[in-house]
Amino acid sequence: MKENTPAHSLSLPQDNLARQAVDICRTLHDKGHRALLAGGCVRDLLLGKTPADYDIATSATPEEIQPLFRKTRPVGIQFGVILVIINGTPYEVATFRKDGHYLDGRRPESVSFSNEQEDAFRRDFTINALFYDPLAGELLDYVDGRTDLEGEILRAVGDPVARFREDRLRLLRAVRFAARFGYALEEKTFQAMKDEKEGIRTVKVERIREELIRMFTEGNADQALELLDESGLLEIVLPEVSSLKNVEQPPEFHPEGDVFVHTRLALSFLPQKPSAALALGVLFHDLGKPHTSRFHDGRIRFHGHALEGADIAWEICQRLRMSNKLTERIVWLVEHHMKIHVFPDMRVHKKKQLMREEGFRELLALARCDSLASHGDLSVIEEVEAWCRKQREEELSPPPLITGDDLIALGYKPDERFRSMLQAVEEAQLDGLLRDKGDALTFVEKHYPRTEK
Repeated sequence: MKENTPAHSLSLPQDNLARQAVDICRTLHDKGHRALLAGGCVRDLLLGKTPADYDIATSATPEEIQPLFRKTRPVGIQFGVILVIINGTPYEVATFRKDGHYLDGRRPESVSFSNEQEDAFRRDFTINALFYDPLAGELLDYVDGRTDLEGEILRAVGDPVARFREDRLRLLRAVRFAARFGYALEEKTFQAMKDEKEGIRTVKVERIREELIRMFTEGNADQALELLDESGLLEIVLPEVSSLKNVEQPPEFHPEGDVFVHTRLALSFLPQKPSAALALGVLFHDLGKPHTSRFHDGRIRFHGHALEGADIAWEICQRLRMSNKLTERIVWLVEHHMKIHVFPDMRVHKKKQLMREEGFRELLALARCDSLASHGDLSVIEEVEAWCRKQREEELSPPPLITGDDLIALGYKPDERFRSMLQAVEEAQLDGLLRDKGDALTFVEKHYPRTEK
């Protein structure tokens, strides 16, 4: 145990976010209360990273905190948690506490206000149980969290079985933190994860969804998948991904191995801070292969696997209650992930229409991950990117040459053909075959005879 250690390697950023956090601590301190930066922000500062937010732990009770600040919100007052809002930025200020028994695998049935040592002992992992006194410049470490940071180890605080039974979501949080930082899971912690994995079934799907999204977008998504699998959690939360194991692929196109190995490798090529749609699109892109695997013409084929995979991806998104917008994007990426490989052979209007899709850049990124994780040949990807760079915005979405009113003026009777006629004109326009309204009207008269009135 380390206490009152000078934090020589810790320095606060000179930004408003940090300054305001220190001001909160100073306000509490000036009224006789202990006030410390706590948890993830201290961990990140020790790692030389700029925290995204700052949490504060204090000896002050909620009733003592609220009068000291102009704007507060009691988001978890029964647990001693108050939001202090400074210039529109919320800071979580929580009273030091000791938790009672956990009955639902998420929240304690009761809490009692305590001291900083006991507050540290109730937290999940040692690297998240550090405190820093910004006024005294002291690091307070009651769980050897700094040692684990330096050793790149993720260790549960105290008894790992107890920690995981208190909050079952910590099973997934362990995977996320270990993967994100590239840390080794301490042996007893990892064994407890495997022993307690069934507990994840009791966690609400919304919490699982958010943890999975963070896990696959915060970095080292391939390691996250590997740890999910090794812990036994994958077959519970994403059995469809687990089913990719041992699904063989043609070695001439996939020398890396089976579909699961390919998917894990594809995740390793994700760009930094990928969108949730891209990360999950890469994770799900080959879900249809186990259902479409056939041996034909001397090799393994997966005819229709993109459409099949899109259906499975939709089912997963529904189960995890993802938003409609995110679901639509993920499903679209999975369904269309093979189109980049045939893009050079498409007609111009098809290329432009695909390029106009909101998810096109993510589709290109997915195709790059897919190629790097298999044959490694990026020539098609680079050809597509080069073609796209040459396209001007006004050529992708030009104003329509004619409208339905023009067709009526030309003598056409409004009917179900109007839509296909206007679509055909747009496609010819995108192909560069029609330049003006006159060309468009001539095109219509040539290809669409008038019906009798």
